[in-house]
Order: sequence, then C-alpha cells, then structure tokens
Amino acid sequence: MTSLPTRLSILSFTAMAMIPAAAMANAADEREYLPGNIVVTGQRQGYVEDDGSSGTKTPTPLIDVPQTIGVITRDQLEDQGVSQLADALAFVPGVSLESGEGNRDAVFIRGQESTADFYLDGLRDDAQYYRSLYNIERIEVLKGANALIFGRGGGGGVINRVSKTALLNGNSAGFDASVDSFGAFALAGDVTSRISDIAALRVNATYEEFGNQRDFYEGRFIGISPTLTVELGPETRLTAHYTYDDDRRLADRGIPALNNAPLAGYDKTLFGDPDFNTSHTRVHIARTRIEHEFSGDLSANASLQFADYDKLYANVVPGATDGTSVSLSGYENLTDRQNLIGQANLIWQVSTGRVKHTVLAGFEIGDQQTDDSRRIAQFEATGGPAASISVPLARKLAIPAISLAAPSRARDSQVTTLSAYVQDQIEIGEHLQLIAGLRWDSFDLDTRDQLSGATEGRKDEMVSPRFGLVAKPSETFSLYASYAQSFLPQSGDQFISLSSSTAALDPEKFENIELGAKWLIQPDLFLTAALFQLDRTNTTAPDPLIPGNIVLTGSTRTKGIELNLAGSITEYWQTNIGYTYLDGEIRNTTSAAPVGARLEQLPRHQLGIWNRFQLSKQFGLGLGAIYQDEQFASVSNTVKLPDYWRFDAAAYWDISERLSVQVNVENLFDETYYPSAHGNNNIQPATPFSARFGVRLKM
Repeated sequence: MTSLPTRLSILSFTAMAMIPAAAMANAADEREYLPGNIVVTGQRQGYVEDDGSSGTKTPTPLIDVPQTIGVITRDQLEDQGVSQLADALAFVPGVSLESGEGNRDAVFIRGQESTADFYLDGLRDDAQYYRSLYNIERIEVLKGANALIFGRGGGGGVINRVSKTALLNGNSAGFDASVDSFGAFALAGDVTSRISDIAALRVNATYEEFGNQRDFYEGRFIGISPTLTVELGPETRLTAHYTYDDDRRLADRGIPALNNAPLAGYDKTLFGDPDFNTSHTRVHIARTRIEHEFSGDLSANASLQFADYDKLYANVVPGATDGTSVSLSGYENLTDRQNLIGQANLIWQVSTGRVKHTVLAGFEIGDQQTDDSRRIAQFEATGGPAASISVPLARKLAIPAISLAAPSRARDSQVTTLSAYVQDQIEIGEHLQLIAGLRWDSFDLDTRDQLSGATEGRKDEMVSPRFGLVAKPSETFSLYASYAQSFLPQSGDQFISLSSSTAALDPEKFENIELGAKWLIQPDLFLTAALFQLDRTNTTAPDPLIPGNIVLTGSTRTKGIELNLAGSITEYWQTNIGYTYLDGEIRNTTSAAPVGARLEQLPRHQLGIWNRFQLSKQFGLGLGAIYQDEQFASVSNTVKLPDYWRFDAAAYWDISERLSVQVNVENLFDETYYPSAHGNNNIQPATPFSARFGVRLKM
C-alpha cells in the first residue's frame, strides 16, 4: 500500500486542482435552500424545513424531491433538550436504534442496519463513534436507497447532519447550561464574530458529563468546532470547518435475555467490569467548501474533508443466563482511521421552450485507511486464564481479575473510491417534473492480516440509477413515484471483514420503489406520505452443495407506509408527528436465518410525536410521545423486546429576550421498556423518569 502522507498529497493535489477547473457553488440560488440562511439569528425557525438540497445536490425545495426526507430542526432539538444524535433519532419513525455495543451510534433504517451511513454536510462520516449535536443546525434522515447522491451503502437511507456556519450579519453569542436528576450536566457556548467586511468566525464548544440509572455509568464529552465564512467576491464564498470531539464513557453492553425476554430484575446491573469497560474516542474533522456562481444559470462547488478517528474500547460482554448465573467474555478493540474525501459539482440551469433543466454533473474521490486490532480478555480462573467464565447473578457481579491475551486480530484496510455522476431534473410546464440520473462508482479495497501476512483484495465497478416523477397539481401539492438503487461490497460496512470466501462475491444490492405525496398546507406546515418497498439481494447464504462455502442467494424485503406532519398547526402550536408501518422478512435463506424470519429490530408500528404549545409570550409547554411495537432482538426471532409507550414533557419560561429557562422530563410515567439491543443478550434498558433543568443566555 502507498503511505498515508503520499496518498494524502496525491488526493489533496487532485481535489484542489479540480476547484478552479470545476469552479464552485451557487452563491445565490443555492443559498436559498442551503444551510447559510438557517443559522440561528435570534428568531425561532420552527419545526418545518423546505430545504431539499441534500436529496439532489441542487437548489431544490423539499416538496419537489421524490423521496422521503425527515428533518429535525435546531428549534426542535433545543425544545427537546437533546445533545446526542441517538436521543434525537428516537422520535423518528422508520429508524430503530441499535445499542451499538455501548460505544457507537448504530441504527436500522427501514430494516437495514448500519454503523456507517452517517454524513456531515453531505460528506461521509462513517467511523463508529457517538455524535454530539452542539455544532449541528439540523438533522436530515433521507429514507430509501440512493447511491446517486451518497454512493455505496445507505441501503435503507442515510443520516445527514447540517453544521452551524458563520453569517456576516453581526456579532452574537449564546450560552447554555443544564443539569439532570442523575447529576449529568452540560455547558455549551456559541459565539459569532464578524472579523471584517468579508469574513465571520463562529465557534461552538461544549463540555458534558454523563450519568443515568445504570450502575457505575459515567463519562464526559469535550467538543470544539470553529467555522469561518469568507465572501471572496459577490459570486464566491469560502467556508471552512474544524471539529475536535473527545468522548470518554463506560462501555455498557446492557443485560442478557432469559425465557425469550429481557432478564427481569437486573435493569441497573452492569454486566461488566467498571474498571475494564471503557470507550474513548478522539475525532478530528477538517472540511472546506468553496462555491462560485458563474452566472444566474451556472454554478459550481467543491469540498475537501480530512477526518481522523482514534478509538479504543474494552468491554466484558454478557452471554446466556439460566437465571442463576451468567456467562461472560470480553475483549479490547483499537481502531485508527483516516478519511480523505474530495467532491466537486457543476449545476447548470437551462430552459428550452417550456422545458426547464437543472443538470448536475459531479465526481468524488475518496481514500480511507483503517487499522484495527483486537485482544481477547482473559479471566483469572482456577485452571488458569480463561476466555469465558460463568459467574452468579447479583446486583454487582463478582468478576475475577482481567488480563489481555496477545492480539487475536490485527488488520489494516485501504479503500480507494472514484465516482462520477450526472442527474437531470426536468420541469415540463408547471405541473410535471422528471428526475433521472446515473452514478458510476469504482471501489478498490485491499486488506492485510498483520498476524499472518495474508492479503485480500477486490475491485467493484457499479452503476446506480435513480428515476423519479413528480406531478404538481399546484405549487403546494405534489405526487411522486421514484426508483433508486444502492450497493454494498461484501466486506461489511466498516470494510475490515474481507475474507477469501467473500473477496470474489458480487456486492449486495438495494432497490427502493416509493410512491408519495407532499402537501404544504400552509407556508409553515408540511404533510408528507409515502408507500415503499425495499429489496435487498445478494446477501450471503450457505452453499447447499458445498459445505462451508457461501453463495449469493439470500434476500430480504421491507414494505411500509410513512406519514409525517411538521410545522405550525396554529400560531401557538408547533408539532412534528410521524408514523411508520413496517413489514419485513427474509425471502430466501441467508447465513443468519431461514426464509420467513422477521427482520431484527423492525417494529411493525412506530409513532413519534413532539409538540410545543406557546401559552403566552413568556410561557410554553412541550409534550412528546413515542410508541414502538414489539420487535425481535435478532433475526433468530427468539428474544422479543416488548412494545412500549414513552411520554415526555417540557416547560419553557422566557424571563427576558436574552434569558430563558426550561425543564425537560423524559419518561414521564416511569415506564420500564427496552428500546434497543445488539443481539439476544445485549439488551439496553431505558432511562426511567428523569428531569433536566436548563438555562439559556443570548447576547
């Protein structure tokens, strides 16, 4: 493999060279929909968003995008009092939370599990870690396969975070502080300064300490994120971002199952060792984007991002229990990853008679290197060190001393990608729009086993189409139909599991068919509805003819209905209500389960509601609810997580224009439930009744 400095130099030169050639983004039209105009200016923006640019890479209103896109605005995040991505996604139907082994964000979107389908301002952010929201303006959940915009993966959809940026509209500052009933607290600051006539600097920073009902749980998060905006001319804008996040916390794997249900009576017990179970992640992300408008019809943009992820986690893992004792094992895992991504887009708007075209042409290059190693935990036992033990069940487990064996796994992987795509959005008269596009991806993966010296490699070249039809009887109502594909090479979504048996197999394929309607009932109230079918094929299955071999005969199908209402019902009532019905099963035998098995962590019914009622100029109340139907912890369909309702509440008091306080209550009726799992014996108990008290100062 070439050295990292060499690869960085090559890609950096290539990415920077393409900037003046492709020249850079729509500084006028695109800003109508892109993050620049939604940065906090002291006024509430509400719960509705009309920006659909993340779904097309062009300046497109959300009503014209033939795809389901759910948005959580900054105002809703602040009203709910959440600071972590997983807490915000709990209210998004169609998204189920996977517990992520107590050390990372992991989700199921439309029945498809992923630890990698996360994006930051449209650029891949695929490492396994927890994501904070202190520097985020809004969260977008783009449902359904769509490789044309995002490339590989994203079979069920992707989650895109839109960053806060600096505006050249004066100086401002905001400070938040909060503490909850478990003693967890957070401090945050957001300061913008106009440093010249053409430049502004914004700095977001936070310090947070964690706590909950679980024994021994603790941790802390440090984050700082400066961003610079420079107007290089009336048609050219440069933005630059840097983020440093440092997250350290107890790695909590949850509780095991007994009799096909979560083990009762041990919801506070740590099935691990508080001195051994830990997760520590350091993340550096540097990103720049330049935008240029050649004319009112022609614009371009280019972005370059470098990210470095350094993560160490160690955990004792619960296994099966008979109600008297529980089996335990453990390991330590170290991951070091560097990502470099360059992307450029050219946007051309042209009319031919009554037909208008918005043409997108772009390309993306990427380089990713990952070093990953693991050491198995050894428990002190009578007969010598043991990789697994059985201990009596107790509120505090008696775990023998732990040591670490020599590395059991040490691998490095290098992924190089080159992508090119073209898309045309065609407006035929006032009532009909077509969207069609193709993306070509070249995906080159090499892995090396550092213990044996063995190497494996594969190269895939895929073409992914996207087609959509939008009918608009009026400017405020649209009907759409769409078809899109995505793919995932046979190496896991983190690309460290390539083996001799998978190196020659074709990528997994995702196909999404969707029918939907979008209605802008009033300028700040948006209703959407969709029917969809998502097919996943080329999943692996045991070879019926050659024992030990695998073949690509596995497939799954997910079908569903989704409804969402977001915005202002009245001048004093804001809401975000979402409902999803999901039905998914394995259609052909896979390596994991037989035909007919229901997909894991796929609740049939999901409901998420959040409301804010403004009772007077100074006082407001919040009320939220989550319903999640019963679901299986894994595709074995043996352990079931019961259905549940959770109710939340909040109260807001604006003491003055600058000072406000709020109280947020989670799990108002102290419901016992289990929202997520990682297999049958890592089930996460929910937080019981808790209250968070916060104060916010704006200057």
